[in-house]
Amino acid sequence: MEQKASIWQRMGIQDWFLTSPNNTKAKKQPGLTPDDVYNYVVAKFSDSVKELSFGDRIVFYHEYLISFNVEDYKEFMNNKQGLFGLIVNETVKKFYDLLGQYRAAGKTVVPSSSKWVFRLVSHPDYERGDIGFIGKLLPGSNKKEENLRVTFIPRQTGIAQTFDLSEEVMKSFNYYSEGYYELPYVVDLEYDDKGEVKSGKKHHARFETILPEKQFAGKKVEYFMKDDEIIVSGDEETREDSNIFKIPTEWVNTPHLRIRYNKSDGKFYLASFGELTILNEQDVVRSDINSPAWVELPVNSKMLLNGIVGVNLFKS
Repeated sequence: MEQKASIWQRMGIQDWFLTSPNNTKAKKQPGLTPDDVYNYVVAKFSDSVKELSFGDRIVFYHEYLISFNVEDYKEFMNNKQGLFGLIVNETVKKFYDLLGQYRAAGKTVVPSSSKWVFRLVSHPDYERGDIGFIGKLLPGSNKKEENLRVTFIPRQTGIAQTFDLSEEVMKSFNYYSEGYYELPYVVDLEYDDKGEVKSGKKHHARFETILPEKQFAGKKVEYFMKDDEIIVSGDEETREDSNIFKIPTEWVNTPHLRIRYNKSDGKFYLASFGELTILNEQDVVRSDINSPAWVELPVNSKMLLNGIVGVNLFKS
């Protein structure tokens, strides 16, 4: 029976990055260590910064597909269970350390996505010690890509090979649910000793805003309430203080709301100065800006400003 050629042989790039069967039989290659994986992914992150950044803007991959030999992958999953999750946490921690250095140097560090995604997979054509990488700028993007940029480093040579890979070829990869990790991107975050994400400064609450304008279609404007009292205003607002929640639309009055966090009872309160404010389907009485009339604002509340702009309140 004729042996079926691998996808790499059918593509004509077998010799680029896969070890010849004759050579692999002669000497068994060692498997990957956690340090190998960690250093490899950090290096790919740094490479993406170099390749994608321009001017003073730092751009980097948010999605990382890391591929391994089947035996290497099983060893991590069976004998080193939980290590992949620890490696991912430490890797993202290092990402933020590097991004902090860029920001300290005066560079503009703005994420192109709201999360990090790691997909750890195996492939039958990889030899022990081999590791491959595919990076994407926007995880979860619906945009169809003609091809993907792939970097592969065989353990035998240690020399990186880069080429374009058709999306069709990706069907040969085996995905495992336990090899998928997703972490939120939080500006100015820190990590605690357990590798968990926490904000550098505690937020009282988080606000999500849905806007009617076409440029915001499918998007949400977020605001984190750090001050005990904030002002919610429309696009005519000129102040840029941390306690100003500016909603970029003409449908919100300037100012429209004052929201206060009362530390004594741990509750939020709202005063409305806009034309129309509906809180949890109940009208809020409009008050004078110099004499605000406060009403309780429960957590997970839904506010509707002027019948157009929706604002949701969530406990941080």
